[in-house]
Amino acid sequence: MIYDLIILGAGPAGAASAVYAARKRLKTLLITESFGGQSVVSDDIQNWIGETHITGFDLAKKFEDHVRSFGDIVEIKLERALEIKKTEENFSAQGGPASGWKVKTDSGEFEARAVILAIGASRRKLNVPGEQKFEGRGVVYCSTCDAPLFEGKIAAVIGGGNAGLEAVVDLFPYSPKIYLLIRGDAMKGDPATQEEINKNTKVEIIYNAETKEVLGDKFVESLKYQDLKTGELKEIKVGGVFVEIGSVPNSEIVKGLVELDQWGQVKIDSKHAITSQPGIFAAGDITDDPYKQNNISAGDAVKAALAAYAYLQKRQKHPPAAS
Repeated sequence: MIYDLIILGAGPAGAASAVYAARKRLKTLLITESFGGQSVVSDDIQNWIGETHITGFDLAKKFEDHVRSFGDIVEIKLERALEIKKTEENFSAQGGPASGWKVKTDSGEFEARAVILAIGASRRKLNVPGEQKFEGRGVVYCSTCDAPLFEGKIAAVIGGGNAGLEAVVDLFPYSPKIYLLIRGDAMKGDPATQEEINKNTKVEIIYNAETKEVLGDKFVESLKYQDLKTGELKEIKVGGVFVEIGSVPNSEIVKGLVELDQWGQVKIDSKHAITSQPGIFAAGDITDDPYKQNNISAGDAVKAALAAYAYLQKRQKHPPAAS
């Protein structure tokens, strides 16, 4: 069987593109390991349009329910895509482009005339000694999931953006003291969250700090960092380290297939969510769109689905992505 469209991922981008593909009656295969994307771990999402408060788990459930409501036209496979390759077989009998794409998973290969990449990004690692050794034993990457485990323990949060600041707030009810290590000389998160942190006496902010090593025996016991202004190495006693330094796009699967920028993000023409490869579209955190937000990912994914539909109907030329 040849699908009209294969969508990879089921966060806000993957779910939105699946809904719009279904409404255009494109025979669609959605391949994903899970629904929800990175926000599934969030305890309280306050900026999803139409919801004043919603948990990441509940939002993911809404995504899944909406997509599954189109079961007559959208097929779902809960597994990981391993490879994408071009097929030169003739698709012209079905109309649309003369070539298509094969996506390989653990269970087999699936063909489609177009693909939407919506597989998002993953948490960025520190890549310092001790991080891997103590992962799950004091080094964590999800404050919403793990903050309650550190009740009564001193914690360090690494990262001065929104993710880092929100992790500090998540720790307020549990940790007696929280170090916030920022590599630069200022916080970069939302002003309201900065104000909340600055007012809390539990928090000690350490600027110009570069993490060098996580230390301990069976569990994390301390963290070593370098003062970037003086060059001095310093050590603080902590029972937990929360790494909140952003994410990296899950673009390894298309490396060498579509054009990526210097950070590994898929370059797109934002008008039509198109990549450098005809028939492959992209939306969400995997792309070079500068604003990594759920609402923007969903909107861009709608464009991707509509552009894929136009492409398959031969109504739209597919120019290369902007460089």
